[in-house]
Amino acid sequence: MRGRAKPPAAPLPQRDGVDPVRIRLPDDPDAGRGTVRDHLLERFGAAIGAERVDAMFAEGRFVGADGVAVGPDEPCTAGRFLWFHRDFAPEEPVPFPVGVVYRDAHLVVADKPHFLATTPRGRHITETAVARLRRELGAGRLQPAHRLDRLTAGLVLFVVRPEERGAYQTLFRDRLVRKEYEAVAPYDPRLDFPRTVRSRIVKERGVIAAREEPGEPNSESRIELLEHREGLGRYRLLPATGRTHQLRVHMNALGLPLVHDPVYPVVEQESGPDDYSRPLQLLARVLEFTDPVTGEPRCFESGLRLSAWPDR
Repeated sequence: MRGRAKPPAAPLPQRDGVDPVRIRLPDDPDAGRGTVRDHLLERFGAAIGAERVDAMFAEGRFVGADGVAVGPDEPCTAGRFLWFHRDFAPEEPVPFPVGVVYRDAHLVVADKPHFLATTPRGRHITETAVARLRRELGAGRLQPAHRLDRLTAGLVLFVVRPEERGAYQTLFRDRLVRKEYEAVAPYDPRLDFPRTVRSRIVKERGVIAAREEPGEPNSESRIELLEHREGLGRYRLLPATGRTHQLRVHMNALGLPLVHDPVYPVVEQESGPDDYSRPLQLLARVLEFTDPVTGEPRCFESGLRLSAWPDR
């Protein structure tokens, strides 16, 4: 069976560092979707309403591969690509910079602050690390090789050339990147460190917290205690796998939930804007790997520090 043809390049430029949305019209245009408008109403009408879809047609917001605006009564040609820019809701700026630890022709290694999402998702679109870096560095083709949770700070690897992205993503998929995290959590003198935690973690779509279940382990973390004082410990966390919220789940299972964690052990209800004075005390401190493009050994270290463990 032949694969689908590669989509053509987007005819629209980025806006605020965000790519236009690409749509592929269905292969069965006769199944009640006779026109482009019919399909887009079926796809987006429930979310934004028929009036908004029609207004976007009137404004010429939907375009084809040639950059020409598409009319609502054009036939729903099977497999045709369309593009448009979504409407951005106002976003509160995250009041911390995105640091650049390293930059060359292949990579940008960024120090992402707490509260900033890596990529556009949900209500975080323009206030994301990739959108900010594209704007600030003038690097419109920049793409992340992996993702760091919005509440976690530290190192994120971005690829300058999209054609090289797969090589770097494969490193993370095949666990060829050594990741080292730092965390601040309660200190319990009854627990011995270092220790390795293995468990089966399950994360359901639409449920904020992941959970541990009986069964074959699918996650592994090494936990080391670096120092402790005044009832808190500073820990080095070395994940061997990459399950969602893995380090937070494993620390919580030990009775050591991370300081300012809004999910573990209890999910806190969102009641307003982020409280920037209470960042999750988790930092992606080190990324180490062999560069798949240049063959060079790479080791990067974050310049950020966790606020719950100030230097003295």
